[in-house]
Amino acid sequence: MASGVTVNDEVIRVFNDMKVRKSSTSDEVKKRKKAVLFCLSEDKKKIIVEEGKQILVGDIGETVDDPYACFVNLLPLNDCRYGLYDATYETKESKKEDLVFIFWAPEGAPLKSKMIYASSKDAIKKKFTGIKHEWQVNGLDDIQDRMTLADKLGGNVVVSLEGKPL
Repeated sequence: MASGVTVNDEVIRVFNDMKVRKSSTSDEVKKRKKAVLFCLSEDKKKIIVEEGKQILVGDIGETVDDPYACFVNLLPLNDCRYGLYDATYETKESKKEDLVFIFWAPEGAPLKSKMIYASSKDAIKKKFTGIKHEWQVNGLDDIQDRMTLADKLGGNVVVSLEGKPL
């Protein structure tokens, strides 16, 4: 069921910036988003970029030690969100980077919020072309363990995530 919610152009721009890895100067790379959260606007009519809820590549090693743990900490415990996480991982064969679309719907979120986020998910997913990994998460237990993300990315062939062995 569609909710009639639209996707703000800024959301699409952020997605395209994260998806396209063009050769960049080191300053441009530092400004690239590693992770970002999207929420519904106050009037519940648009999906927008959530202010201040992002991790930049340049933050890693500066203000952020573990980008995955930092991303988990951005998630609100009592409301839904959509997220994009640019996962860097290694398999036995190679290093990889993939965008993961996350639908965060914690048990503590109000039922009305869960319903509108669930019914609006297709609107944002249609704009995010080429996403290989989608993950619905219903609580911190599901997301805190990085092995769960590793399973989504490639199961037992993944040997490290964000430079940390599994």
